[in-house]
Amino acid sequence: MSSAQQPPESKAFLPLAIAILTVSDSRTPATDKSGDKIAELASQAGHRIAVHRIIADDAERLRAQLRDWIADPAIDVIIATGGTGVTGRDVTPEALAPLVSKPIPGFGELFRMLSYQEIGTSTIQSRAEAAICDGTIVFLLPGSTGGVRLGMEAIIIPQLDIRHRPCNLSELLPRIRHEH
Repeated sequence: MSSAQQPPESKAFLPLAIAILTVSDSRTPATDKSGDKIAELASQAGHRIAVHRIIADDAERLRAQLRDWIADPAIDVIIATGGTGVTGRDVTPEALAPLVSKPIPGFGELFRMLSYQEIGTSTIQSRAEAAICDGTIVFLLPGSTGGVRLGMEAIIIPQLDIRHRPCNLSELLPRIRHEH
């Protein structure tokens, strides 16, 4: 972390309530390594896991779950893992699309740039993205634990830390919610 990214000591950390959604036809609570990695990293950073669910790759079911969590004032952030590839069963971005108030295109661009350093051109198969949905921040990550680790450590955890400078999504959350 560069000195420009170091959290200043003057601001108190603000824990956020995070909902984790694993999108998979085959994962179970015992085999959900990517969802568990999100929970581990978010908890280590000081955030609270509000809920953690596994849902099959079904656009309507995914959209219904996302809609419920977006409407829940007790959830600040949703982080989904899985369903962001390019096969027919990968429907997470399509499920989220009608719920997006404001896309955050820089997240996917930065994720793929950083991912390129690890997996080369295979990163083009990732449709990782982020958006604001009626006052809730939503991140869509790949289903791989490597992709989750990269997205969480390099982008999401710093952006959910109110002390991160020069700016972060956490400090904007009250203004984002006030607009709705």
